[in-house]
Formats: sequence, structure tokens, C-alpha cells
Amino acid sequence: NIGIIVVVWLGGLQSIQGDLTLGQIVAFTNYLMATLHPLISMTQLSNNWANGLASSKRIAEVLDAEPEVVELPNASPLPSSIHGEVEFDHVYFHYNGDTALKVLEDICTRAEARKVTAVLGATGSGKSSLVNLIPTGSGKSSLVNLIPRFYDARSGKVNIDSNDVRLLRISSILEHIAIVPQETVLFSGTVRDNIRYGKPDASDEEVLAAAVAAHANDFIMDMPEHYETHIEERGANLSGGQKQRIAIARALITKPSILILDDATSAIDVETETKIHAAIAKATMGITLIMVAQRISTVLNADKIIVLDEGRIVAEGTHRELLKKSPIYKEIYDSQLGAGVRHGL
Repeated sequence: NIGIIVVVWLGGLQSIQGDLTLGQIVAFTNYLMATLHPLISMTQLSNNWANGLASSKRIAEVLDAEPEVVELPNASPLPSSIHGEVEFDHVYFHYNGDTALKVLEDICTRAEARKVTAVLGATGSGKSSLVNLIPTGSGKSSLVNLIPRFYDARSGKVNIDSNDVRLLRISSILEHIAIVPQETVLFSGTVRDNIRYGKPDASDEEVLAAAVAAHANDFIMDMPEHYETHIEERGANLSGGQKQRIAIARALITKPSILILDDATSAIDVETETKIHAAIAKATMGITLIMVAQRISTVLNADKIIVLDEGRIVAEGTHRELLKKSPIYKEIYDSQLGAGVRHGL
């Protein structure tokens, strides 16, 4: 705009003096306007170029990063059929080589095949890290970081059916495990496609059965296009509980040998949670189910409850056994459900 003002001002003075015609001023102004748009485009292009260079450097850093967990060259596959027993043999774990920040200390326990094992403890007790040493999906807590062997135990062993996971092919381990993280990740697409994510060739009947087991069918049928309803990226158009139920259906449809629920019903009310766990128990008969929970109501019916405190196992047993022998478990129970409920059992 300043350039146009200068042209009109100086050109007007020269036109008054007879050195320049009015047509020449108009032509010059048009030439100036014609060059203005390419100049603006070049400026925007240079900005995009600079942003692209910065982004490419960040992408290169990610692609060039060396993973901490490396599969052995001679790693063997996990058998196609497994019982699903998971054993922790004197497992110690800490992050980033900092031995002062111990997460797990001398963990020795077993999640028996085809039974329900629950891991309970206060926030920061290390319960998530315990299950994360079993390889599988991803997530927000330390649990989902360790499950797919994003990290390995610093010492000790994690075994699946007596097979040390560090000696196995990671891909073969993931074939047997499904995980439902606390922070659910959904993708842009239909409800059906999100449920089928773990098993793209699943039939419509399998999708429906998984949704019913996860108590997701009712709210899906209330949507405008039912299973063809479009889900926005990261499930932005769904509530937290709806996203978790779709994630549970996604895990169930794969029919895993080991299913891990990482506080997967935290955004669901207790009544619905009870129905979901009853349906999951029916749908997962014959597989190993490991639940990491904050709410004690989630773990009451587990075959075994592992109580962690400051990275150590302080008690193991059923709900009734722990009420009798574990002060920490009783404290957690009373704080959430009340001592009067416990005395009434």
C-alpha cells in the first residue's frame, strides 16, 4: 500500500509537470499490483519452507532414535497356542538407569493361566509397572510402557509360559496379548472400523458380539448411523466412558490369550462397570485376565489380588483373605467403600 501511495504521489507530481502521462501512472500501478501477489506467495512459501525444515529435523530425531529394548537376532517365536501363565521372577525395575528411583523391587508372583489376577495399590505404588513388564500395547501409565517391552526389567525375568520374554520375538508376543489402556486412543473413522482395528477381517457378527460384551451396543445403536457413525480423531465426539467401552470391544474381538485392563473402566460409573466386568468374565472364559485398578470395586471378584506398596508386594490373596490378613488392603477398602460395608460382609 505504501508503494502504491509513493507511485501515485511521485507520478502525480511528474504528471503535473508534464513529464508523465496519466495512462503511464495507471499502467505502473497495475504492474506494481501484478507483482505484489507473487511476492506475498514467495513470503508464505519461505515460511512454509522454514517450518518444514524444522519439522523434518524433529522427524529425523525420532526415526534415528535407538530403542532401549532391542530384539535379539536369534529371538524365538512364542508358540501359536499358549496357556497364558505370566510369572515375575525376582524382578527389579527403575527408569532411565536411575537406581535411586526404584519402581519395582524383588517382585515374585504369578498370574495363573485362565484366571483373573488384579493388581491394586495407591497411586505411584508401582502396580502399573508390574504388569507393564508383560509385552503388549501402549499407553499413558507406566503399565502400558512396559507391557510391549518399551522397557525391560533391570534384573530378574518375566516369563510367559516359562518363556523369558527377552528371548522371544516381540511380534509373536503381541499376537497373544490385548490391552485396554486408561487413556483410550480412537481413530478417525466409523465405530465398526475402530472395533475392527485389532482384527480387520472380523465379521459383523463378531463386531456385534464384542460390542455387546463391552456394553457398548446400546449407546452405539442410539447414534445416528449406528455402527457406521463417524468417530472424530481421538474420539473427540464421544464421552470418556463410551471411548473406554469401544476400546474394550476392540480388545475382546481379537480373542487374546492374555487380556490386560489398565484401569480401563475408570470413566464408567460403578453400576455399569459391574455389568461390564460380568460380561467380560463371561466373554474371556479360558483366557488370562490381568486387571490394574484404582477402584477396589473393580477387583473384588478376582481369583487373586496383588497389593503393591512402594514398589513391593505386601500381600496376595482373594478379597476375603486380604481383609483378614492385610492392613493396607483393609485401609484401601475402608477408604473407598467404608468400614460398615466390610463388617457387613
